[in-house]
Amino acid sequence: MSEQRIVHCVKLEQDLPGLDKPPVTGELGQKIYDNVSKQGFKMFLDHFKMIVNEYRLDLTSPATDKIFEDQMNEFFFGGGIKLPDEYVPPDEKK
Repeated sequence: MSEQRIVHCVKLEQDLPGLDKPPVTGELGQKIYDNVSKQGFKMFLDHFKMIVNEYRLDLTSPATDKIFEDQMNEFFFGGGIKLPDEYVPPDEKK
């Protein structure tokens, strides 16, 4: 059994278990693999689910792939994310 890989997560600023493999191909995928924990990546997936639902994105569209990569880059390495203006967190919906 191999030892679990630990990374210093740029999102959570802690040493945590890393991803098992890069989440996407290319330079961005490798950068995320090297710098983001499993827990941090799960936070991104939850964020992206909200983006898909709010904007009703077509997951089969190449344009959505570009949005996915742009959102990953911004979420982990940019200045943060901007939520859609119409977004209401689930616990605030009535």
